[in-house]
Amino acid sequence: MQDVSPNSLEVLRGTNQSGMRDHNERLVLSLVRRHGALAKSDIARMTGLSAQTVSVIMRGLEQDGLLERGQPVRGKVGQPSVPMSLAAEGAFFLGLKVGRRSADLVLTDFRGRLRAARRKVYRYPTPDTVVGFVREAAPALARELPVALRSRVMGMGVAMPFQLWNWVSIIGAPQSEMDAWRTRDLAAELGAATGLPVYVQNDATSACGAELIFGTGERPKDFLYFYFGTFIGGGLVMNGQLFLGRTGNAAAVGSIQVPAPGGGTRRLIDLASMSVLAEAMEAAGEGSDHLWSQHDRWEVSERVLSAWLNQAAGALAHATLAAAALLEIEAVLIDGWMPLGVRAELVRRTRGALLGLDLAGIEPPLIREGTVGADARALGAAAIPLSQRYLIDQNAAVREG
Repeated sequence: MQDVSPNSLEVLRGTNQSGMRDHNERLVLSLVRRHGALAKSDIARMTGLSAQTVSVIMRGLEQDGLLERGQPVRGKVGQPSVPMSLAAEGAFFLGLKVGRRSADLVLTDFRGRLRAARRKVYRYPTPDTVVGFVREAAPALARELPVALRSRVMGMGVAMPFQLWNWVSIIGAPQSEMDAWRTRDLAAELGAATGLPVYVQNDATSACGAELIFGTGERPKDFLYFYFGTFIGGGLVMNGQLFLGRTGNAAAVGSIQVPAPGGGTRRLIDLASMSVLAEAMEAAGEGSDHLWSQHDRWEVSERVLSAWLNQAAGALAHATLAAAALLEIEAVLIDGWMPLGVRAELVRRTRGALLGLDLAGIEPPLIREGTVGADARALGAAAIPLSQRYLIDQNAAVREG
């Protein structure tokens, strides 16, 4: 493991007033994040808190640099209202995505905007490689902030596949090296290296969390989420909340059995993953290494891509039908490490494949594109410490209307 002197990590250490908030402060911050700029009267109406209480809370959050004032809005009578929005520089968060082929470390601000990023590509992930990467990259990212803001880096989230040691045969890694994941405490090691609280979550679940917290446009209250990486993964949102399950592995969509070409059934992961596309490309004499290093442009023949899209869309449609029968979800969102045009076509074909199935007794969910994009896993990782420190159950003590 790389030896790094303590001084190189000092940019990540320190505290300020932007730490853990109390219940009502979290409630206000959650509402502003969800709805955008809000005036004190809006917050009071939504929460049932008194105008005086809301005024004290919002004044304190403004003093701590977490909220900022907008332009006054004048009505027909009374004093003008002043909308308050999240202050981008109120807090910063690190998000680490540990993938089968690469690791990404990002720095986001309080609004979820990407401020800086570093990437490491490898043949397969090992704990030493990942920890060494963070030891080098995390201080470099923090140094891109003005000195006065560096102490506002408030935590790190880690998005990674669970049980990495089980993927040895698929990613071609030595069992002895991958077995190290069984005993290493990554959160503890990264916490010691950076001086930050560290939270670990399944990678596809984290991508779903990014859609829930940072996504744009109308967000359904109940949706199933598919993310295309080396392997397909998923997440589930119920009643506006990320549903993790008993072990944090809920919505492990890759294990869903779906009809296979030629008969029988296979797991969704075996039919709809990017690794399946890579294998088809290699079989056709087309190099696939670029799939893992960049996402905005795929160099793949139309024949190979179209066949993969049809197969993936058909498998997604069957998985969607099974989920809709059990959960009565409102929508399915599809995102991944892929060009936007490919994502749009995949959604279109999945929508058509679903409508071609027997939907008797089922209200088919809407099939939509995700809005976060290729960096959803890393951004979702950064959203974990943000949620832990500043947000609250979106359904708690909120009056709609």
